[in-house]
Amino acid sequence: MPEAANAAPPPRHNDPHSRHRYPHVPDPEAPVRKLINFLIYQTGWLVCVLGAARGWPWAGTAFALLALAWHLSRADDARPEFGLVLIAALVGALWDSALAASGLVRFANGVLIEGTAAHWMVALWVLFATTLNVSLAWLKQHLLGAAILGAVGGPLAYLAGARLGALSLPDSNLALPLLAIGWALITPLLCLIARRLDGFRAITPPTTLETSHV
Repeated sequence: MPEAANAAPPPRHNDPHSRHRYPHVPDPEAPVRKLINFLIYQTGWLVCVLGAARGWPWAGTAFALLALAWHLSRADDARPEFGLVLIAALVGALWDSALAASGLVRFANGVLIEGTAAHWMVALWVLFATTLNVSLAWLKQHLLGAAILGAVGGPLAYLAGARLGALSLPDSNLALPLLAIGWALITPLLCLIARRLDGFRAITPPTTLETSHV
């Protein structure tokens, strides 16, 4: 009985510091944070694409940097979150630069070096990375779903960008299947990285691998 009396009380969900001491305590604000995160990403996508289409490519890049600053300020631990964003931006820059160098994708504006990705396109990767531990955190436990979402959503996003005038696909019959394959590989890869680099532990439920070590 004395041992039970001295046992530490369980963390309270309304303790603002409990999610830092107990990483897997659910965040009561998580639904709101996820909604805001999703809306920021969608707004950023429109600003990047429409800005490039109308000759204002820096508008999207500036928006992405502001969104990133806000995102990191809301993170429980900004360091791993920033690392995830850097890796996603590098992967995206290499992927889209390869597409540009091959002539499969041509960007209307924002190309600083010929044959490389437009800076606003890299900004979109930054914005996408900010969703992986928040509004799209569920994908980290469903890698097959991440691959399917990437295979479908990736090409559709490029098609939408082409329709709006931000880029062109000179050979869409070749570009679209390659985009589907690339995104089907990149999306789950980034989800795996996000498992390790997660600055929003209170939002993300523990994975099977993590719970097996508890």
